[in-house]
Amino acid sequence: MKKYIVALLLGLSSFLQAQNSISGKVTNSQNNPLAGVIVDAPELHKSTKTDENGLYTLTQLPNGDVTLAFSFVGFASQNQRVVKVQNTPILDVVLEEMAFQMDEVIVSTPFSKLQSQNVMKVDRQSIKSMHEKGSATLIEGLATIPGVSQVSTGTSIGKPVIRGLSGNRVLVYSQGVRIENQQFGDEHGLGLNDAGVENVEVIKGPASLLYGSDALGGVLFFNPEKFAAANTFQGDFGQRLFSNTLGSNTTLGLKASTDNWKYLIRGAYTTQSDYKIPDGDRVTNTRYQEMDFKAGIGYSNAKFSSVLRYNYNNLDLGIPEEGIADQTTSKKTAFPKQGVYNNLFSLNNTLFFSNSKMDVNLGYIRNDRNEFEDSNVAVLHMILNTFDYNVKYYLPTLGKFETIVGVQGMSQQNKNLGEEYLIPNAVTNDFGIFGTGIYSWGSNSLQAGIRFDNRHLVSDEHGIIDEEGYFEALDKKYDSFNASLGYKTDLATDLTFRLNAATGFRAPNLAELSSNGIHEGTFRYEVGNPNLKTEQNLQTDLDLEYKISHFEFSVSGFYNHINDYIYAAPSGEELDGVKVYDYIQNNANLYGGEVALHIHPHPLDWLHFETSFSTVTGKLQSGGFLPQIPANNWNNTLKTDFILGKWLEDGFATLNVSTTFSQNNVSGYDISSDGYTLLNMGFGGKVKFGKTAFDINLNGNNLLNKTYVPHLSRLATAGIPNIGINGVLGIAFKF
Repeated sequence: MKKYIVALLLGLSSFLQAQNSISGKVTNSQNNPLAGVIVDAPELHKSTKTDENGLYTLTQLPNGDVTLAFSFVGFASQNQRVVKVQNTPILDVVLEEMAFQMDEVIVSTPFSKLQSQNVMKVDRQSIKSMHEKGSATLIEGLATIPGVSQVSTGTSIGKPVIRGLSGNRVLVYSQGVRIENQQFGDEHGLGLNDAGVENVEVIKGPASLLYGSDALGGVLFFNPEKFAAANTFQGDFGQRLFSNTLGSNTTLGLKASTDNWKYLIRGAYTTQSDYKIPDGDRVTNTRYQEMDFKAGIGYSNAKFSSVLRYNYNNLDLGIPEEGIADQTTSKKTAFPKQGVYNNLFSLNNTLFFSNSKMDVNLGYIRNDRNEFEDSNVAVLHMILNTFDYNVKYYLPTLGKFETIVGVQGMSQQNKNLGEEYLIPNAVTNDFGIFGTGIYSWGSNSLQAGIRFDNRHLVSDEHGIIDEEGYFEALDKKYDSFNASLGYKTDLATDLTFRLNAATGFRAPNLAELSSNGIHEGTFRYEVGNPNLKTEQNLQTDLDLEYKISHFEFSVSGFYNHINDYIYAAPSGEELDGVKVYDYIQNNANLYGGEVALHIHPHPLDWLHFETSFSTVTGKLQSGGFLPQIPANNWNNTLKTDFILGKWLEDGFATLNVSTTFSQNNVSGYDISSDGYTLLNMGFGGKVKFGKTAFDINLNGNNLLNKTYVPHLSRLATAGIPNIGINGVLGIAFKF
């Protein structure tokens, strides 16, 4: 017994370890100190800045290994992995000048690598850059990323599409928690507001190894805003105005930090009228209002880091059914409409041991979705409660080999309280176990992993047999093994090559298994199939990237084979004057890719030219095309950077020409769409008046007032165009 007590005390002493600190100096290649460099320890949610002498200090660091990220505008970011912090009190860093944007630590993939070091290519877009483009909504901003598009209902509802896959095939994470909001419905938006979100990472392709079911097509990982630097207080206010919808968006945030404690709070409110199409008419009942509230509290020391966050989102959305009807600029939604209320709690913890660590992330989301037809009594009322967990243990590093093992899962309950049912009451339980490792040598990295998942779904019987709205009771179990293998190397100086192969899976959702009635959101009678099997895919990705100080070029290609792809196909019958669609399965193939070029010519350091092209083709193996495949897009941007006297810093002006091609490869309920070209312009920067400074941007979107109907618009079947010319004015300042 005595030896066990001694072992326990030794283990406890390694956990209750002494505090450590790291200090150092950050300079440029000419050995000049750099002031204002951000030094971030992301695992601890702790950061600081270098002083006027380039000096920094981070305190209360754990024993073992810690990753520090050094970033500064105009310089290449560095990711320094400090082995055994207790033996490294001093760490000096030299940053190299780099014309392009900073390289950042990728959070959505394991091992905390910079994107330049990552085996898997991940696209990252900051919310600030989306605002500078004049994007009115979060999903509209995401759709500017090559390979990403949206299924939209006017300006109010948008669902992300990654390389032709959407809905339950794209998993969304916010605050480290998977978002569950009945995403099977085409008219169901994300229910996320961009206030309090710092950036989004996009994984294009199967990420089931990391996230389980529903990540078959990719992942959107929204990173929340960081806390204030240690021992500082910060506030900010932002206001955006939209000319077309006579709308506004307001946000106010406050945050403060000590050495150990961190706090933040943020509120946002958006209101929009019906949007105006190029002929001057407004599309009736596309108006909406949104309230969003976020709060966070964190604590960290040398033993652990813990962050609790909360997000409440309230959406009041009009449902456009009549198209061009009553003309009004009212912002009060009319019937029919949706009311969606989301509550999201997340608890993110990191425990530090002597030479390893463990992440324990817990989340709870309550999605309360209501649909009102002609009164304030909801005819459709669904409540989805989801608890999810994600535990990862980072084993001690063995030389150049890093390993992670983990368990992940969720428990979910869907409950109907309204008169109408889209899907039955049901309980879903997921459990997954996985392991992944990476071996790095020189400029090479080899990463592999394997995972097993089980989903158990039980639903209740409801309704009268052989009548609309009847659901039979289900008790289904789905198992899946998945694996991934990736390799990254530098073929030459500044030339990076990546090759990844991964499998993914998706269990059929409740709508696909049990639908039996008219789905108002898609204007068809849907019949589910309880015998559907799990979708299983294999995708191969190839990426080649060349990057020097004034020139960047990348090309990415993919081939995605999906066994038992689930889709709705017309049966040829009609019920109550509505076409009947059955959920069926067939093998499918999707292929395509993206090409991007960024030129920053020297000595014209103020000039940028960016161009990108994205394409995807989706085909059934038995012949014909997949429905809802986005059209090809070619996007071109000319940008200038400048300073005007002492009153405008970080100035920019942009000219954007975006061409979307026609889409004639259609199937099922799709209709062909014509191509179109949009002209957009932007201007902004940091305005200074003495000690007062604020950011401003002015955008004009669809400046030629082009009439166009996107292929993935849910209003396309009625021939209703998208938004006409729209001016956006944004002002933001910190205090």
